[in-house]
Amino acid sequence: METKKQKNLMEVFQEESPEVAQAFGGLIQSVSNMKALEPKMKQLIYIAIRASQGETTAVTAHVPMVKRAGATRDELKEAIIMTTTVCGIKGIASCLIPALEAYDNAK
Repeated sequence: METKKQKNLMEVFQEESPEVAQAFGGLIQSVSNMKALEPKMKQLIYIAIRASQGETTAVTAHVPMVKRAGATRDELKEAIIMTTTVCGIKGIASCLIPALEAYDNAK
């Protein structure tokens, strides 16, 4: 029996609304191209924001990027733990273990 691969949000977004998806991609690219913050810091900030929202999937998707950008495991852990000052334990409860596991498994 053949199993269907589940599409991710961005694939569906691109298929259902290509113009908006393209504009969104342009926004992401524009923000990414800003020069004041180094890539590692941008990724740590993104991970902290998404952890504060309890967005485990987004956090773990960005862990390999932050590792490639040179972040240490301790920097990743601290970025997530800092979310307690914004949203309490939510970010730690939902994202800390998956993020650290993703870091340990990332190349």
